[in-house]
Parts: sequence; C-alpha cells; structure tokens
Amino acid sequence: MIMNAKRRIWLSMTIAILSATASLAQQVKTDHDRNADFSRYKTYSWGNVHTQDPLWVDRIKGAVYSALAAKEWALVEEGGDISIMGMEMTNERRTLRTYYDDFGGGWRWGWSGGFGTATTTEETYTVGTLVIDMFDTHTKMLVWRGSASDTVSDKSDRNIRKLDMSVRKMFERFPPKPSAKPTRSSNAVIRPSLNLTKLKVRALEELRRFRGAQRRIPQH
Repeated sequence: MIMNAKRRIWLSMTIAILSATASLAQQVKTDHDRNADFSRYKTYSWGNVHTQDPLWVDRIKGAVYSALAAKEWALVEEGGDISIMGMEMTNERRTLRTYYDDFGGGWRWGWSGGFGTATTTEETYTVGTLVIDMFDTHTKMLVWRGSASDTVSDKSDRNIRKLDMSVRKMFERFPPKPSAKPTRSSNAVIRPSLNLTKLKVRALEELRRFRGAQRRIPQH
C-alpha cells in the first residue's frame, strides 16, 4: 500500500511538472493566404516594427534577414514584392506552484488524498510575443503571419537567443507550398455526358435486336 501511494504521489508530481513545463515552452504559429502565390515573391522591404524596447527593432530585423536570406529572398530598401511589419509585446501571466514538506522520513498518505504539508504560492512571469506580418505590396493584402511566444528572461543575451530560435522556427517551412486545389477541365465535365450517351445508344441497339429476334420467331 505504501509503495502504491508513493507511485501515485510521484506520478502526480511528474504530471504537474510536465504541465508547467509545457505551459512555459516556446510556441510558434504560422498562417497564410491559401490563394497567394509565393513563387512570385523574391524581395521584401520593411514597414513599421513596433517594440517596447527600441534596441529590439534591429534585432528582430536581423533575425528575419537571416531566415529569409536562407530562402534566397532579398532585402530592398523600398518597393519589395512583400512589405513586412513587426510587433513585439509582453504581458504578465500567473501560475500556481505547490511545494510539499515532510518528504524526509514519514510518508503520510490518508484517505483524503493528502500527504505531509502542502504550500501553494502564486508566481508571476513575463511572456514576450513577436508577430511578423507579410503584406503583398501591390494589393496591400495580408498573405502570411507568424507569431512566437516565450518567457522573458532577465538576461538580455538569453532573450536574443530565444528570438533567433523562434524566428528560425517561424520560417522553417517558408515559403508555404501551393495548396492542392482540385480543378475541373472542360473534358472532365463532358466525358460523363458522352459515356451516358453511349450507354443509351447501346441500350437502344440491344432493344432493337431483341425485338427483331422476336419477329423472326415463328408463331404457332
């Protein structure tokens, strides 16, 4: 019974730790206009980049430059095929952490499901989010969006590494592949009607043969 109780305790702790880790993990998402032909885009220019810290403007541009240079996209001062806008924001989030005492000698597992002494505290952490938008310069329509969220460290170098990593992930499968859209050709529409006509002709021919055979049968 004691061993089973210990297993349940450690299992509960493991799930709680994994859940907390997942909630703090870096999250990268992308979306794009399925009707946009990205094979037409080869150059880009920067529009506005909004950040709370002005030092992050060039850092964001540098990370995006490295990612797009690997895709053979060229940066031009103005008039690129794509206009890029960026926004960086932070927000505070709260999480609950429970600390268990009495893990030393005595394991106390009761019917109430508790053990030892538990203390729950609320902790606040900062999450930074980066949004990169791509607009078709000619149509002014949004064609691609990427976003990345991660916890903000109090060390600038660590945050810069997180920025570079998140932007690399953001453009990992860029540019999007064309969507496979089923197209109907004029022949595909006509063929069913031709097949149906052939079936009707064959049926009429079989009916004529059958009637002709009946006429040739001598009547008694």
